[in-house]
Formats: sequence, C-alpha cells, structure tokens
Amino acid sequence: MKPFFRNCLFNAFSIFFLSQILPGVKVSGGLFTYLLGGVALTVLLVLLKPVLNLLALPLNLLTLGMFSFVSNIIIFYFLTVLVTGIIITSFTFPGISYSGFVIPPIYFNTLFAFILVAFLQSLCVSFLNWLMEK
Repeated sequence: MKPFFRNCLFNAFSIFFLSQILPGVKVSGGLFTYLLGGVALTVLLVLLKPVLNLLALPLNLLTLGMFSFVSNIIIFYFLTVLVTGIIITSFTFPGISYSGFVIPPIYFNTLFAFILVAFLQSLCVSFLNWLMEK
C-alpha cells in the first residue's frame, strides 16, 4: 500500500511540474485536481498499461521495445478524458538563446504535446524514484 501512495504522490508532483514548465499542460481545480490526477494516473498505469503492452507485443518485438512508449501516450489521453481538470493542448515553445547556443521556436501540435508530456513525466517520476533510493 505504501508504494501505491508514493507513486500517487510522484505522479501528482510530475503533473504539477509539467503544468509549470509546459504551456500546453493546463490544470484547473487546484490541489484536489493534482491529487486526483496522480491517483488516476497511477491506477491507469497499474491496470491499463499491462493490457496495452500485451496488445502491442508484436510491435514491441519488432521495434525492440520502443513502441511501449505509445502506451504512455494513450494512458495520458485517457487521463485527460477521466480527469476533466487536466488538459493537454498544442503550444509553441518560444526558443532559447544562451551563450551562442540557440534553440529556435518550435510548434508542438496536440500529438507531439502528448508525446512530450509522456516523455517528461516518465523522466520526472524516474528521477524521483532515483532520489528515494539514495
């Protein structure tokens, strides 16, 4: 039971973190929506991800496991359907210029916004799990 609550808090924090750094992730409703989103994301990851990975097993074997990332994107879509206070939309990254290093402005449509959110959420939760092990 303790790992479930820890994962709920990690997922809630990752949703909060993503809503702060990405303009395409909007959360309305405050702390309750973050906690509800964390619980819903944990339940979806526990229940739905194994089913999606099993259905996509042939593609996972063909792509050497790279297709399993698509299951995270589908889970985030279901999260936005279940928790109406969490919205992932298209956005434009304004670009960065620092000491001669330039990243130009990039437009992310909704599909690529879901891909970026799924990638950054998995990085955030992995980092938090790594911190807990130390």
